[in-house]
Amino acid sequence: MKPARPHSLRTSALTAALITLAACSPRPSRDENTGENRAASDLSSQQPRQGPSIDSFHLPRDLEIELAISALPPQLREQATIYVLNPAKGFEIARRGSNGFHAFVTRTGDDAMRGTWPLSEYPKDLLYPVAFDAAGAKAHMGVFFDIAAMQAKGMRAYELKRLIQQRYRSGYYKPPERAGLSYMLSPILRTYDNPENSDRVSTGSMPHVMHYAPNVSTKDIGGVEPYVGPYPMVTTQGPHGFVVQHVGVREAAAIAKEHAPMLKRLCDLNPLWCLPKSDNGHAM
Repeated sequence: MKPARPHSLRTSALTAALITLAACSPRPSRDENTGENRAASDLSSQQPRQGPSIDSFHLPRDLEIELAISALPPQLREQATIYVLNPAKGFEIARRGSNGFHAFVTRTGDDAMRGTWPLSEYPKDLLYPVAFDAAGAKAHMGVFFDIAAMQAKGMRAYELKRLIQQRYRSGYYKPPERAGLSYMLSPILRTYDNPENSDRVSTGSMPHVMHYAPNVSTKDIGGVEPYVGPYPMVTTQGPHGFVVQHVGVREAAAIAKEHAPMLKRLCDLNPLWCLPKSDNGHAM
């Protein structure tokens, strides 16, 4: 896939190698973080502030379900469990499935918890569909659901980030118990370019599959750093690592074509959810 000019290709630690495209908005503003010296053990005693407004995360329910399902390949969609975000509570089941796969559209994901940069406020325009098999739902999905639930309760963004990082360090979040994979086959995602380094975000299209790879490095699989497609790479290296494999150019084009009406609805709702244009004028 050709990058939008004038930006180069980069990898995102959470979305498993998000291709950096032209950011559609200025970087989020930051507030002074006055509570960084508070111990993580004190977080539960903090007085919550008002939680996020529904407008910050609003997607029509049918569109959110369609977007979540787009993370999956066709053969898994009908019987998967689908979740929607209730800003007052967190994720809740919209449709219960039977095949062991789970899909949802995250707004504040575990990539927001990475790096040393301060999460001074919750993002209001990020979204990316993600799906997990049974092993990933047990190990990885809980992080996303904990973030959404604590955000809904009004926990301050910087406090939540510190708590989630502490939980990773302490082993509270376990790696998957077996080999498996996460699908991120949707034609669109908006999230952090490189959350290890900054809070810069982009909207792009990069359908891919992530295979669980605890404590495996890019070097172990003969990958290239910095990333050069279409070869696999490892992201989030450590106990919660993934081997990322992008779909082919033709496959990605077919996915975008299949979901063209959904992409138009998203773009009409929010210009930040419009895919950037390539040099030939077509959405990427």
